Amino acid sequence: MPLIVQKYGGSSVADAKKIKSVARRVKRTAKKGNKVVVVVSAPGDTTDRLLSSAYEITAHPSEREVDMLLSTGEQISISLLTMALHSLGCPAISFTGSQARILTDTAYTKARILSVDAERIKDELRKGKVVVVAGFQGISQEEDITTLGRGGSDTTAVALAASLKAASCEIYTDVEGIYTADPRVVPSAKRLKKISYDAMLELSSLGAKVMQLRSVELAKRYNVRLHIRSSFSNKEGTMITEKGLEGLEAPEVSGVTYDRDQAKITIQSVPDRPGIASTIFSEIAERNINVDMIIQSASLKGLTDVSFTIAEVDLQKALPAIKEVAKRIKAKGVAASKGVAKVSIVGVGMRSHPGVAARMFSCLAKERINIGMISTSEIKISCAIEEKDVQKAVKSLHREFGLGQK
Repeated sequence: MPLIVQKYGGSSVADAKKIKSVARRVKRTAKKGNKVVVVVSAPGDTTDRLLSSAYEITAHPSEREVDMLLSTGEQISISLLTMALHSLGCPAISFTGSQARILTDTAYTKARILSVDAERIKDELRKGKVVVVAGFQGISQEEDITTLGRGGSDTTAVALAASLKAASCEIYTDVEGIYTADPRVVPSAKRLKKISYDAMLELSSLGAKVMQLRSVELAKRYNVRLHIRSSFSNKEGTMITEKGLEGLEAPEVSGVTYDRDQAKITIQSVPDRPGIASTIFSEIAERNINVDMIIQSASLKGLTDVSFTIAEVDLQKALPAIKEVAKRIKAKGVAASKGVAKVSIVGVGMRSHPGVAARMFSCLAKERINIGMISTSEIKISCAIEEKDVQKAVKSLHREFGLGQK
């Protein structure tokens, strides 16, 4: 009997009507002879509202207490969905992250899963029940509730699918799959039938909001078959597997993505000697802050400027540490700016198509869009631009590489 893990996002369980619709879909899956584990997010904008409440109390809430607060959102979803399944005559039981024995580290608000003890889930599946698990949360070795960061329910679902050796992991959201660009920005964007883990990793890391980056990393590591679908239609969606479209079918560029929520930090006049970069970025890493694009200017009189981007939400947390390390290494100062965005093109086919970067830069130049920083890999090229130019950049690049619906 195959086992399927299904994950439903907040928009899919936003109200009673939608929860009942999800319950009917889950029951249909179970009726086909499948064992089913369901992972759900908090209803609608519950997480945002809870976070706003915390900041109404204090400007600097304890991250441990933030996790305690935010974890309650998913408990609403799992209990209501389980009740809806009961009302349809479908045996089901709900578990919080701790009851499902999802063990994490203690990096509050951004915890990473260390292990999953799925025996309790397996016991309930053997009894013929659908198991409904709270996404986004786990429990630390110190038995504190932790959360996995934005989009963490995706990671919960993939971790359970890997642990249970599920036949597939279905991610239900409010879009019908993975598109060549955000269809809200580019109405002509085309849905991809299939995409590789590598291409999806780049899309997720570059701002595509459909799946959390860590969940795709986990799926690739454990070869979890992902199926991205809409909970509001029966269309097939997009499959994410080891290989996407290969060979003659591989387009040179398969997608354009963007991330508006970036901030740029420059440490000015840094002494150009071995070990300085390590000192700077080790300090940032200790605060669980991810650095994205990095650029270092040419050395002049033994001094260089080091610029990098981080998520805008991390700016206030990062600045004190960066100013302290700048003082320690005898740099001249620190400059920070918001209003920075990143636009990227992604495609496995780029490996065998020379001149893609030149086309991208030429396209942006024609639109009079200034490029602040550039980052490349085998299958992506990213440019830091001003936030106000994002829509124009995405539309022009989508058109330049012929990604729209025919």
